[in-house]
Amino acid sequence: MATFPVINLEKLNGEERAATMEQIKDACENWGFFELLNHGIPHDFLDTVERLTKEHYKKCMEQRFKELVASKAEVTDMDWESTFFLRHLPESNMSEIPDLRHEYREVMREFALKLEKLAEDLLDLLCENLGLEKGYLKKAFHGTRGPTYGTKVSNYPPCPTPDKIKGLRAHTDAGGIILLFQDAQVSGLQLLKDGEWVDVPPVRHSIVINLGDQLEVITNGKYKSVEHRVVAQTNGARMSIASFYNPGNDAVIHPAPALVEKKQLYPKFVFEDYMKLYAGLKFQAKKPRFEAMKARETTLPIATA
Repeated sequence: MATFPVINLEKLNGEERAATMEQIKDACENWGFFELLNHGIPHDFLDTVERLTKEHYKKCMEQRFKELVASKAEVTDMDWESTFFLRHLPESNMSEIPDLRHEYREVMREFALKLEKLAEDLLDLLCENLGLEKGYLKKAFHGTRGPTYGTKVSNYPPCPTPDKIKGLRAHTDAGGIILLFQDAQVSGLQLLKDGEWVDVPPVRHSIVINLGDQLEVITNGKYKSVEHRVVAQTNGARMSIASFYNPGNDAVIHPAPALVEKKQLYPKFVFEDYMKLYAGLKFQAKKPRFEAMKARETTLPIATA
């Protein structure tokens, strides 16, 4: 099997730009996932994010998770993860999250800004590869209030029965583009490729990118969201910080006309409607979700982009 795509973004600035763009294209078309090195976010800053996240888990989350597990007779019906969510756009909820030390709150604000810029830069690289005008995807995500953007901070504690329970069950991501800063020591993230589960290698200071359902729709299936899961581990707690750069709630999502060669393969819908459907069907196949949206497709206006 081909090796998991790891892409050095620094090479976009030199003679290897064309080859690097080809690597990104291949990763989007054949994997739905890739890992970025030299993405412009300083390594010492990422070290600070990791340190503060692990400290916060130890101090504020670990005991709660142990109590949750202890309260259950069976733990096969839950994901073996301890999480909290930060919302950044259209408005932030950072000040409302309890237990966050001032330093951690400020670092996560800065982290969100850096990841937002990287997401928008990547969307423009995808536009270039797809033959869409620069800014097309950002505009497609915009809606009336801009994109929705938030971060899921997860810790996966050591699990005594990894054969019976998943860290996180298999699913595709509903949204746009996902940027993941993951533990460099403890693996666990896997994606489904050609019917086999493939490990996403933990590489220090890398950012893992994966494509959500909305990019599959907008590219008319040229790029696809890919099923992935987290496998619970017996030793070592795994940290995972996933930032989701998604369309605005009222954004009308549809295949880009320039990418519809013969047939429009995906419906047109309002992103919020898709999310409501996804909430109950996250761990099921995505095709019925698209079919359900097609069944309720109406004469939504197509935004000119």
